[in-house]
Amino acid sequence: MSTLEIKDLYASVETKEGRKQILKGVNLTVNSGETHAIMGPNGSGKSTLAYTLAGHPKYEVDSGEVLLDGVDILKQTPDERAKEGLFLAMQYPVEVPGVSMTNFLRTAKTEVDGKAPAIRTWTKELSEAMKRLRMDPKFATRSVNEGFSGGEKKRAEVLQLELLKPKFAILDETDSGLDVDALRIVSEGVNRAKEANNFGILMVTHYTRILKYIKPDIVHVFADGHFVKTGGPELADELEEHGYDAYLPEGADSESALA
Repeated sequence: MSTLEIKDLYASVETKEGRKQILKGVNLTVNSGETHAIMGPNGSGKSTLAYTLAGHPKYEVDSGEVLLDGVDILKQTPDERAKEGLFLAMQYPVEVPGVSMTNFLRTAKTEVDGKAPAIRTWTKELSEAMKRLRMDPKFATRSVNEGFSGGEKKRAEVLQLELLKPKFAILDETDSGLDVDALRIVSEGVNRAKEANNFGILMVTHYTRILKYIKPDIVHVFADGHFVKTGGPELADELEEHGYDAYLPEGADSESALA
């Protein structure tokens, strides 16, 4: 059993107007096998939380701790956090021209595990995982995400999730830009990987449609840089019906929040 603990986390980012604090006292505990949905209006800091946990250099931690099985990962580089068992599926996966998917995935697997996978078993595992995600085998020799559609990029993220077997997966709006069929295939991949490896999930999303496929145990409302409400799956239904108006700062409206 692994545990990810976020304790009183504050973080800032540099903007044109100067330094701005985005995360304002975030507290959360996630255990192995749990799925936490993090929902909230646009601009509330959900993605900032995801990238701060992963170690994006744009975001500076002001104070707080993030403990993965007792180790404060805030003191670590992004690659060290990955080795500890943290995985981020990005909202906008980047293209890496000149690096094939096969080489990228095998190198990542080697770094995370501390040893290279055996070629024969690795090739079989990669091929089977791609087949389950309905990815063309030719994608294995293509450059990482180069020329991929939005749905193909998201499948490639889930392919990494299946193969790298982290302790905790952060899914940053994995549902964005997906049609119904792609959403179902990607969600099935996440569920399959979780069932096989029993990792914890932090799933950042605006909308409830992905929650119909990836069932959350706990739903959190995130607004103005911290969690303002926590409940069961029924909380997502309440948000679907009433929106985020009740959690917005005065003067904002849910239409802009959901943009």
